[in-house]
Amino acid sequence: MYRTRGTMLGVVAAVAAAGLLAGCGDDESTATSTPTLSTPAAASSESSAPAPAPAPGEQTPAPEPPAPEESAAPEAPPEEMERPAPVEPPEAADTELGPKEQTYIDELAKQGVTPSSPDTALSIGSYVCSQVAQGTPDPAMLTWVTAMAGADAAFDPAKMPVEQAGQIYINTAKAHYC
Repeated sequence: MYRTRGTMLGVVAAVAAAGLLAGCGDDESTATSTPTLSTPAAASSESSAPAPAPAPGEQTPAPEPPAPEESAAPEAPPEEMERPAPVEPPEAADTELGPKEQTYIDELAKQGVTPSSPDTALSIGSYVCSQVAQGTPDPAMLTWVTAMAGADAAFDPAKMPVEQAGQIYINTAKAHYC
């Protein structure tokens, strides 16, 4: 009984594999026409009876594309469309910094690191302080700090290597922010 079941499963697997391989076709099975999309309304209006399968080597004609429906509101040409007004970045003066935060930002600037916004520097400093509190060694946190420093829009690799900027962030945060 067990041999029969195993043999039967083997036969079923072989038939399934043969069916999959036969469906792959040969090198001549390439698309020769552009496919069209049908809308749900067009699909529901078509008959639900399946179309007869084409003979091997015979190509089926592409279905007729549905006529475009009239929309209630005509679209405006691209020239007449209104563009949204650009959003101005928040000014550094809008962010109120405490004395500790301002000292940290000023010390970074003295060492040649000028972040695009104080929020960027403060988030990097907060990360450094959290890692220091967990006892993470500098080389372990340098990878993340370097990535954050290099991702800043204001970072210029021509002025200094990103690894140097990362080390400046770590040292300055330890000395003036944590």
